[in-house]
Amino acid sequence: MPGDENSTTAEPTPPFWRSRRGAAVAGIAFAILLVAAMTLMRLAASEDGFEALRSDSQRRTLLAWGLGLVPFAGIAFLWFIGVVRERLAEIEDRLFSTVFLGSGLLFLATLFMAAVTSASMLEMVSSVNADADLWAFGRTSTETLISVYAMRMAAVFTLSVSTVGLRTSSVPRWVYYLGYLVALVLLVASGERQWTPLLFPAWVLVLSVMLLFARPEARSR
Repeated sequence: MPGDENSTTAEPTPPFWRSRRGAAVAGIAFAILLVAAMTLMRLAASEDGFEALRSDSQRRTLLAWGLGLVPFAGIAFLWFIGVVRERLAEIEDRLFSTVFLGSGLLFLATLFMAAVTSASMLEMVSSVNADADLWAFGRTSTETLISVYAMRMAAVFTLSVSTVGLRTSSVPRWVYYLGYLVALVLLVASGERQWTPLLFPAWVLVLSVMLLFARPEARSR
């Protein structure tokens, strides 16, 4: 109704989920879920090969558990993006807004694509007519999606968050400098070591914990 101030100022989202603590909770949930998912999948799909995974039902169960955590990690990451973007709305420009949002969504899309490929591989391994060559192709594709494409998008996301975050002094500055270091490693060497991709959720966890407990530094005009 015209003249009704509540109709124009009411926010449909509860204040907590738009606050620093909301971003921290979403980031911590994402980091824990993604680390758990990636660890389970790495342990299950070890370098023993196709036959070892096919004959060991426990490994297939670990892989299924890891894949089951990926959608929930994605949901938490989407909320983390939304809350952080809300908190940085006062100082972000269009360039960093586009890079921040685009890299985050591309990371998530690539992560889901890799999870779908892994789920298809798991179904194939359990079948009678499983093909070792096709399994090797699917595994290589999944590792490439994660280590090369998803992690480089994660690096761009980390760079954009660190750059904008330095303007806000919302957490200690060393967290953002650490983000630059993590982004550099992910850009240059994300495919060199199988555990390197864990750096990204680990940094998000550090950032989220600092958002939860650290007080914002005073900023001068």
